[in-house]
Amino acid sequence: MQAPPRLKGREVFFGLDKGLKAVEFNRKDLLGMEDLSREEITHILDTAEAFKEISEREIKKVPTLRGKTVVHFFYEPSTRTRTSFEIAAKRLSADTISLSASTSSLVKGETLIDTVRNLEAMKPDAIVIRHSSSGAPHLLSQQIKSTVINAGDGTHEHPTQALLDMLTMREIKGKLEGLRVTIIGDITHSRVARSNMIALRTMGAEVRVAGPPTMLPPQLEEYGVEIFHRPEGALEGADVIMMLRIQLERMKQHLFPGAREYARYYGLNPKRLELCAPDAIVMHPGPMNRGVEISPEVADGPYSVILDQVTNGVAVRMALLYLLIGGERDT
Repeated sequence: MQAPPRLKGREVFFGLDKGLKAVEFNRKDLLGMEDLSREEITHILDTAEAFKEISEREIKKVPTLRGKTVVHFFYEPSTRTRTSFEIAAKRLSADTISLSASTSSLVKGETLIDTVRNLEAMKPDAIVIRHSSSGAPHLLSQQIKSTVINAGDGTHEHPTQALLDMLTMREIKGKLEGLRVTIIGDITHSRVARSNMIALRTMGAEVRVAGPPTMLPPQLEEYGVEIFHRPEGALEGADVIMMLRIQLERMKQHLFPGAREYARYYGLNPKRLELCAPDAIVMHPGPMNRGVEISPEVADGPYSVILDQVTNGVAVRMALLYLLIGGERDT
């Protein structure tokens, strides 16, 4: 197998591609992938692709969101999502404030809605929230006027992760429609899997999911995906493989014998990788459990685009901030 070729980005000016199509994007919030049309997703990805150039400059900053304020409120731990949102806002010259549940008045008994209403009273333009309860961003969006961006809610959705995943696929493969994408792991507890299944089907990709029967949610077929209980069939001829972490913190009971057995039967190793298309790419939303769902040889090998995903996360979040609180809505 040969490592997949990488496509070059477009030439851009001040982070905005002159050739971007004018697509109406007048949404107040980004809460999930179910509400986005194919055209809107394409527009977000095109905008993100244009913004990538800013991160390659010596001075990685443009005045696009000067005067805007973005609050990052993370109720759960995060490294990649929180950091990339903060970098994205700062590269667009927005003012940023970061809060966590442990340092807010939530620990004193204040409700989430009261906390966010108090934050809104300080007139922020956007609140980026990660919460352990599914639907929390949707509830807040109905209560406040500020833009709400879902940075992951419980086991429900993680829309910005799906967008950066699709940007990475499109950048390397040149398309999304017709791609054979295989998602393996703890599907039941994965908001990343749910957002990707919805978005990739919207964009015309063929999606397969695989995992132990105890980690596959009921009514999974309603997402229009092909379901496997063993990884081998799902990997056959796959163009993209997305491995998921076992989310022990969300399990109320153990759903598999142990890490060693899971790695043996479901982990992605060089031998299983040979079942995929010759130019397949390997993805992981992180954090990785090396030696469990993915072997170090694969995670660090030539087919891995895991760090590309992290890079594209900044561009996608820059694009969303621009589209939701600046840019087109203002003009």
